Amino acid sequence: MYKAKCMPTCCSNRLCKDPHWALINRGVLICDECCSIHRGLGRHSSQVRHLTQTPWPPSQLQMVKSLYNNGANSIWEHSLLDPSSIMSGKRKANPQDRVHPNKTDFIKAKYQMLAFVHRMPCREDDSVTAKDLSKQLHSSVRTGNLETCLRLLSLGAQANFFHSEKGNTPLHVAAKAGQLLQAELLTVYGADPGAPDSSGNTPIDYARQAGHQELADRLMEIQYELTDRLAFYLCGRKPGHSLDLSELAKAAKKKLQSLSNHQFEELAMDVYDEVDRRETDAVWLTTQNHSTLVTDTTVVPFLPVNPEYSSTRNQGRQKLARFNAHEFATLVVDILTDAKRRQQGNSPDNFKDNVELILKDIGNRRGSESPEMDQPDYDSVASDEDTEQEPTSGKDERTKSSDLSDSPITVQELMEVKSALTASEAKIQQLLKVNCHLSEELRLMQSKGSTLDTQSGMPESDYDNALNHIEMDESGSMQSNFSRLSGWPGDVTVPQSENPSEGECDSSLPCTEDVISKTELITKNIQELLRAAQENKHESFVPCSERILVAVTEMATLFPKRPSSETVRGSLRLLTSSASRLQGECQKATSHDSQQVIQCAYDIAKAAKQLVTVTTKDSN
Repeated sequence: MYKAKCMPTCCSNRLCKDPHWALINRGVLICDECCSIHRGLGRHSSQVRHLTQTPWPPSQLQMVKSLYNNGANSIWEHSLLDPSSIMSGKRKANPQDRVHPNKTDFIKAKYQMLAFVHRMPCREDDSVTAKDLSKQLHSSVRTGNLETCLRLLSLGAQANFFHSEKGNTPLHVAAKAGQLLQAELLTVYGADPGAPDSSGNTPIDYARQAGHQELADRLMEIQYELTDRLAFYLCGRKPGHSLDLSELAKAAKKKLQSLSNHQFEELAMDVYDEVDRRETDAVWLTTQNHSTLVTDTTVVPFLPVNPEYSSTRNQGRQKLARFNAHEFATLVVDILTDAKRRQQGNSPDNFKDNVELILKDIGNRRGSESPEMDQPDYDSVASDEDTEQEPTSGKDERTKSSDLSDSPITVQELMEVKSALTASEAKIQQLLKVNCHLSEELRLMQSKGSTLDTQSGMPESDYDNALNHIEMDESGSMQSNFSRLSGWPGDVTVPQSENPSEGECDSSLPCTEDVISKTELITKNIQELLRAAQENKHESFVPCSERILVAVTEMATLFPKRPSSETVRGSLRLLTSSASRLQGECQKATSHDSQQVIQCAYDIAKAAKQLVTVTTKDSN
């Protein structure tokens, strides 16, 4: 890593007089004024880095200089170079134009909308075009012509394209040919240094086998760029040293460990983008020295919206800005620690505590939701219109305009929001798919339910019907309490479809000790099921679900056939229906989807806890 010293004094797009910044993914140099706009586009559009105030990998800086010197700017202004564009009214912004809206609109059109990039002739099958472009990229990276490869990438070529005939990716080809700058360009556009070829060899292996040790070392750096960048942000602090030992931090760490690999990767990437935003923001404020640019609409108080991400993920990304330095550093350390654990394939050392935390969490949800949960998906500053309508003045005004004056969000709350909302989206999508065949599913469940009741010997009663918690409207679509879809076990509500006047109600309740004993048996079996889910032992799901069903049946028989308490009836209905549903979910569960299994387990544990609470109050 080193800082650039000698760079050109004019910007390649002639919009800037004195460039101090570079767009890594565009091969263009920009000035402070343009940088104030690019920072608001988001890292997915403009990867901004200061030329002298930020450490650079030498080969990456050389890649940017090479693109700059070979006219990379012409790629992003292709149609503007056509004389006919003048007749059509298209023109480039001039240095004397106002930043807002003239330069802002031009820069957004050029780099965010890619409005001036050369377009391929329209074809019926766009995928064929992308495949052809990717094949050209696969061949071109063996040469040193970076501008050609950047042009192909701008047209839609895929950096991670796997050539079925060659059995490898463009990065494999560049590594074998010793093209260090091509490798830098490909990785900037998302090429994976650890991607295997048809024989299992990575680009790093290719570089080493071909004797390109410098390239192999650089690819290794890029492979660990995310964790290295997070560690560097902490000024060299070793991963694994917890900066916050509070109970909330410990609970958040356990929730972090319980995320799936896909969810963890998304969170890590979001935190990486937040680190990039904070570091760039610090350099920006230092280099501007309270100039007029800082008082303009140049504040980037949180990560800009990425249209390729879901609204819930964008919401979570924005909330990262609410972390103070202490909280954010704790989250970074925990991510570094868990990244190492996941890479080595180890299970959390405190998995037993993890399970107990999940089960304990069922009964200990807060009575009122966090204020953040009631906020819209995006903070008000996220929209371009609001940004232009509410100019800020200086660093002190940033918290006012971005509504960040609220108390900092805790690490635990972010983990809960991301995991719960992710689970919510998955469940909603699954319900939408099931809805098309709901009638057949209901008939199947009814037949299974009657067979199950017969086999288990469970007495026939009002709460034995496993489908009572699902209602149908006139159109035949499912009506279900949304909290059942939200992933928050503590919010489960059970419809009271029972009619107490039907039949004779019994007010007597079983002995508290007996209920607690059966609850402990249910909890033990749920712990085994969750442990199997954590260890991906899906062959253990069905046996665990059968033991849970037996335990639930034994507990249900302790209660009268027609309890007089609506709470008891609702809890028993939830208990038995969830146990029946659990068996079906366990049979359908795959290694990539066990959310429904875990949700059923949550419902069973919650219902059992409600019954213990009711009987305890009754005995007192």
